[in-house]
Amino acid sequence: MMDAEKFEKIETLKNGTTVRIRSIRADDKHRLSEAFRNLETESVYTRFFHHKKALTDAELKAATEVDFENVVALVVTVGKGEGEVIIGAGRYAVLPAGDLPQSAEVAFAVEEDYHGQGIAGRLMRHLVSIAREKGLSRLEAEVLPENKAMIRVFERSGLPVKRKFEGATLHVTMSLAESAA
Repeated sequence: MMDAEKFEKIETLKNGTTVRIRSIRADDKHRLSEAFRNLETESVYTRFFHHKKALTDAELKAATEVDFENVVALVVTVGKGEGEVIIGAGRYAVLPAGDLPQSAEVAFAVEEDYHGQGIAGRLMRHLVSIAREKGLSRLEAEVLPENKAMIRVFERSGLPVKRKFEGATLHVTMSLAESAA
């Protein structure tokens, strides 16, 4: 069985950049804060659905101190040691179990200089594997309709995707029990 808390893979992006995809750690607060500051305003808006300049201490704690049961968070980094920089992140959080089958909400953010390199798709693939191993039945996401890149990541995931507008957002549900036909 995979230990999500110790997850780590070395992969090569489309442009040849070698990255480390690993579990987030409590000592990533500064790196995550820096990564957030490096995001452009539009990326912050498409991820959080509102503008904000920084993550609060409480948000950084919640983002980096996860239990890897109800919340699983992975980061994509370049560099090593003190020079390690977060360039992308993906996570899922299990939704309350009142409606079985068990679901989790998934979300991603990727630094603009690395858009189009397959980072969100790689994070999605690893999160799907972890979620399946933990017995989850589906992943869900709220996406702004103009966030075409994220919608493409879901559609290319190999999972059956259902889309439904809910007000100003698109609710996407992906079944983990099967693959897309």
